[in-house]
Amino acid sequence: MSNLDRKPAPTTCGGEAATGPVRDLLTGRQVQLGESTVVRRLLPNLGRRMVGAWCFVDHYGPDDIADEPGMQVPPHPHMGLQTVSWLHQGEVLHRDSLGSLQTVRPYELALMTSGRAIAHSEESPHTHARYLHGAQLWVALPDTHRHTDPMFEHHPDLPVVTAPGLRATVILGTLDTATSPGTTHTPIVGADLALTEGAELRLPLVRDFEYAVLAMTGRIDVDGVPVEPGSMLYLGCGRPDLPVRAHTDGSVLLLGGEPFEERIVMWWNFIGRTGEDITRARTDWTTGARFGTVHGYAGDRLPAPDLPAMPLKARGRER
Repeated sequence: MSNLDRKPAPTTCGGEAATGPVRDLLTGRQVQLGESTVVRRLLPNLGRRMVGAWCFVDHYGPDDIADEPGMQVPPHPHMGLQTVSWLHQGEVLHRDSLGSLQTVRPYELALMTSGRAIAHSEESPHTHARYLHGAQLWVALPDTHRHTDPMFEHHPDLPVVTAPGLRATVILGTLDTATSPGTTHTPIVGADLALTEGAELRLPLVRDFEYAVLAMTGRIDVDGVPVEPGSMLYLGCGRPDLPVRAHTDGSVLLLGGEPFEERIVMWWNFIGRTGEDITRARTDWTTGARFGTVHGYAGDRLPAPDLPAMPLKARGRER
């Protein structure tokens, strides 16, 4: 998925990582995505740029698209990151410059590793379900893997962890004893926690990871804090477990990982280490170099926005 902001600001990624447990409730800003989809952008957020290597989080829906085209995101480039598409309702048709063509359905992992360069489009199929609801997430690639070959993975069957009142689907990384088949390049975890009304549990965590929880549906308290759908609670580090209580049936996404220590620049759909990395990527997309061609999308590709007047400088977090 693309950042469709026509005047994207340079993003200082990182910021100070909490050295212990915190409870910072983040609300998203509304961003128009494509022709008819409005998303709530939770990361990057004022005061919180990353959670582990997770560096971009959009939540959208549930939207009634019965009489709408639904998601329509034209071909656009990515560099230096992985995209994670996660649906609760609806379908998204993925095309990319590798030649991939895949319809992604609820609770299936679509994982695209851009590496040095890739382009893709995302759209609701012409005949689609009434509702569209999901999240789009990016993972920053470490320097050792950011020039890797691009690839696309589709995993329709993911491991599940169960407990009374809980069904947890492991999207990336490892939760409890279950490990996702998705490729990772940093210590990270992502899991969809489906909870039944009245469930109370303590979810095991890794002390060295920092965590956040994105609320998808229902009325759920996380460490005693009510988290409304479309908002995210940043939890910091140093937790052996996490208390969760469901007042209704509902679900949240658990996102976590080791704090990402590298200094990076994130602008538009690119992650680099210097302003020159970003300038070169924009030029390559504009001239048709490096990123390849997405075939089959009925429309033009996205033009790159203008670079900001200010220099693009890498920033990092201090732990």
